[in-house]
Amino acid sequence: MRQDYTSVKNIYIICGKTDMRKGIDGLATLIQDSFELDPYSDSIFLFAGWKKDRYKCLYFDGDGFVLLYKRLDSGKLQWPRNEQEVKNLTQQELHWLLEGLSLQQPKAIQPSPKGAF
Repeated sequence: MRQDYTSVKNIYIICGKTDMRKGIDGLATLIQDSFELDPYSDSIFLFAGWKKDRYKCLYFDGDGFVLLYKRLDSGKLQWPRNEQEVKNLTQQELHWLLEGLSLQQPKAIQPSPKGAF
């Protein structure tokens, strides 16, 4: 069955360097213990290692965990490096990140605050 990840409630990026030898259980424990988040929630969790040329994605689809792993042939990710931080990303920020762009795009049109004219 094909999963549509565009409807996932939260997309979390685990900033800093993650030990990419960790599997599903190690990453789920990291999510719970270090960041006090629920790995079973309707959320995608993203991790990157030292080289910034690969990342893992952990997602609970209702009956088990899905672990995706990607290694880039060329280029590097613009991965935030604050070890103690987790960021909740928008779908657009996720696309920027996975295309090798910074999460902050100065030329992108930013949403206006509610009620502003």
